[in-house]
This record gives sequence, structure tokens and C-alpha cells, in this order.
Amino acid sequence: MSFGDIWTPVSLTLMLATINTLVLLVIGTPIAWWLARSHSRYREAIGALVSMPLVLPPTVLGFYLLIALGPNGPGGWIAGLWGGRTLAFSFIGLVIGSFFYSLPFMVQPLRNAFAAIGNEPLEAASSLGATNWQRFWLVAFPLARSGYVTGTLMTFAHTVGEFGVVLMIGGNIPGQTKVVAIALYDYVERLQWNEAHVIALGMMIFAFVVILLTLALDRRVSVPMP
Repeated sequence: MSFGDIWTPVSLTLMLATINTLVLLVIGTPIAWWLARSHSRYREAIGALVSMPLVLPPTVLGFYLLIALGPNGPGGWIAGLWGGRTLAFSFIGLVIGSFFYSLPFMVQPLRNAFAAIGNEPLEAASSLGATNWQRFWLVAFPLARSGYVTGTLMTFAHTVGEFGVVLMIGGNIPGQTKVVAIALYDYVERLQWNEAHVIALGMMIFAFVVILLTLALDRRVSVPMP
């Protein structure tokens, strides 16, 4: 058993999970804020659209992303800007696919946290002359810290465990798209049980630690300050 053969997909997975989590923190925050605060008639429809990956089979989402990222979709046009033909079967394609598949894992905890704040703290900040930007960063953001903890950890862990979507749009290219879940599948197909056990056990330990850490940190940040 080669350590390098296992470490390559592990490092690729960690890089994918880190990038995806950071992107979703930036993009998911305004989406969650709008869903929590807006009175638009389209709010629940948008919320349902964001939450669809929770119930949609990963292969269905992966299929349509494969078309979108392929040479005849928008991804092909974007890739053509630097001489490529497709964003599918590339690391960039994995990031895009992971973004859509993990979107509800970031947005939903943030939406719940923002909704739990209520109007009173924000109205009090406004009465003191705070701008909308100050109301968010000085009031809403600190009060929603439990949502950020949960969303960050769950998004990272969910990205690490992705299989169906990344298989559909990324395939099994070593060093480029072969993440941990794909490596496990590959080892099982080749009857390399020792390597499969190492990855499977590592992912089980990782999942337990993430859940335990989420519960502990969520409880800690949720305790009111004296």
C-alpha cells in the first residue's frame, strides 16, 4: 500500500472542500440574509430551489451540471476563453458542482440564524445611526455565529463526502478529479481492501469528529454572554 496513492486524493479533497467552503461563505451569506429578511412573494420558491440538493438524487444534479459544463453548454463557452473545450472533468468543474450540491448546507443554517435574530436588535442599531453595513457586521454577524459555525463545518464535511456529483462531472482522473470518495470506490472495484479500509475508516472518524465538533461549538457559541 502506497501512502502517496492515498494522500493524493486526500489532499485534493481537502483543497476542494476548503475552496468550496470559502466560496459558499461569501455567496451563501447574502442569499441566506435575503431569504431570512425579505418579504418577496418569491422568497419560498427561491428557498426551495436552494434546498433542492437535499432531496434531489446527486446523479440528477450531476447530469445537468455535466451538460451545463460540457462543450455545448455555458461551461464550454467559458473554457473557450482560455482555449479549452469544457469545464467538466476538471478541478474547476468539481468546485462548481460542489458549490451547487453543498449550497443548502451553508444557506439553511445561516438563514435560521439570521431569522432567529428578530427585528429588535437591528432596529435598535438603526436608531443609533448605524448603516445597513454596520447593522450586519456589528449586530447580525455576531448574533448569527452559531449558524456560521454549523454552516462552515457541515459544508466542509459534506464536500469531503461527495460522490455522485463529483463522479458525474469529474470522473476518475488521478491528481485532478479523483477525490477521496472516488478513490474508495476505485479501490473496492479493484479489490484493494487494505486501501479501501484505510479511506473508509478515516472518513468515518472524520465524520464523527465533525459532528462532535459542530455540537460542541454550537452549544458554546449559543450560550448567552454574561
